[in-house]
Amino acid sequence: MKTQGEIESAISGGMSRFEQEYMGRGPKDVHAHLIDDLVVVRLKSVLTAAEQHLVKTLDAGKGRDLLKQVRSHLIEIARTTMEAMVQEITGVKVVSLHHDISTVTGEEVVLFILAESPLFREIKKR
Repeated sequence: MKTQGEIESAISGGMSRFEQEYMGRGPKDVHAHLIDDLVVVRLKSVLTAAEQHLVKTLDAGKGRDLLKQVRSHLIEIARTTMEAMVQEITGVKVVSLHHDISTVTGEEVVLFILAESPLFREIKKR
């Protein structure tokens, strides 16, 4: 049985590989947090140079809206892959996935809601 930290680390690694393979660029930093039946993944600096340029050059938020639409669509296409990865690591079925990205900070947040809190081994404190 894995510890909470091992589960979080495995999910962070899986999400980083996902970004690299599906988006063409991995995040500069990624952290997963297991909170009861939630897995919150925060990815920093995920925007490609082309995406950053798109956001800056189109008028009145059009670039931002377009980028968010494209990213949301890509997440929906790969939803089953991400859910399977989280289920394999936690041993618990994923009930839903939520996603958002900031075009200002370049951060992305992915929230997985699990059917129940996963079991993990407690670390013995000295």
